[in-house]
Amino acid sequence: MDIPREPPRKGRKRLIYGGAILGGVALVTIALGQLEPAAPTVERGAVWFDTVQRGPMLRQVRGPGTLVPEQVRWVSALTQGRVERILLEPGVEVTEQTVLLELSNPDQQLRALNADQQLAAAEAQLVNLRSTLQSQILTQEGTVAQTRTDFREAERQAAAAVDLAAKGLIAENEVARARDNVEALKKRLEIEEQRLELGRASMTEQVPVQEAQVQRLKEVVRFEQFMLASMRVRAGARGVLRDLPLEEGQWVTPGTRLARVVQPGRLKAELRIPETQVRDVAIGQPAMIDTRTDTIVGRVIRIDPAAENGSVTVDVALDGPLPRGARPDLSVDGTIEIERLDDVLFVGRPAYGQANSVVGLFKVDPDENGATRVSVRLGRSSVNVIEIVEGLAEGNVVVLSDMSRWDAVDRVRIR
Repeated sequence: MDIPREPPRKGRKRLIYGGAILGGVALVTIALGQLEPAAPTVERGAVWFDTVQRGPMLRQVRGPGTLVPEQVRWVSALTQGRVERILLEPGVEVTEQTVLLELSNPDQQLRALNADQQLAAAEAQLVNLRSTLQSQILTQEGTVAQTRTDFREAERQAAAAVDLAAKGLIAENEVARARDNVEALKKRLEIEEQRLELGRASMTEQVPVQEAQVQRLKEVVRFEQFMLASMRVRAGARGVLRDLPLEEGQWVTPGTRLARVVQPGRLKAELRIPETQVRDVAIGQPAMIDTRTDTIVGRVIRIDPAAENGSVTVDVALDGPLPRGARPDLSVDGTIEIERLDDVLFVGRPAYGQANSVVGLFKVDPDENGATRVSVRLGRSSVNVIEIVEGLAEGNVVVLSDMSRWDAVDRVRIR
């Protein structure tokens, strides 16, 4: 008797196979999740490397600037007026008496004329006063002399009357009359002498007052004439006319800058040093000025106490003869030597590394095929190099380029 067989259950096998596949996929996923991501690759030619060194390090700061004259004379208007003529153009050599331009102002001319007239009138009054007072004194001196003569004559007549009365030739009334005349003339002489003294005192008082008035008016005339002469504007110093920003017909007021005269042979450099670097700059420090074609040795002579637009102006005096191409307003670059460090670890300045800070730098492996991020403490900095305080050793090679795009990883491959 045949026994019937049940057909195989295909659905059950499919479930077994599916479960096995899913289990394998899960195991692979778990394994892959436990693996570290591959390090990104950096092209060797796209980054900048440098080797940590030990030895002397020169600290410097650098900034752009311009050459400017040590002595600048600004020529300003002393009085208001209209520009009549401009006689010279910028660039010509001038002396103290060189006339640069001419101004005109009828009011100033009128003031000078009035001052002259007032002086002439005061001088005439002084002459007239002296003449009048001197004449009065002379007249009074004559009166005194005549009165003195009359007084002496009266004394003689009185003495004669006394003698005659003693001989009985005249009456006593005549003697009394003669004596009264003497007393009257004596009193008159005293009064006339007092008048003479008053006249002399009056002359002593009035003449100096008028002389002072004349002297004051002379000063006014000198001032007005000086102001009038100043309308022929002179350079006032020997040098080169640098600026003359005026036009004929332009009206200027007192204090308006009319021109600038400089001495081209005596220049200094004005450097703009970043305010974050200027704290170590001091007077007397050596400097080197680069004019693009030559270099000039100098020294710091002034540091501006205030910062402007993120920089501080530092003046550098130029030692020795100037190169032929040096001239005012020439753009230059200046480097100031701050200090020399004898024995320190240093490396080139990284793209984002400030002095006295901690940064992450990629240190290159010995096989030069990869680099690992390390924490580095930086110290004092210079223009192109910076001190290493800790985190690196002599001979280590580090990446100085901007690696901010790899901030999420601690290792890169170098190809």
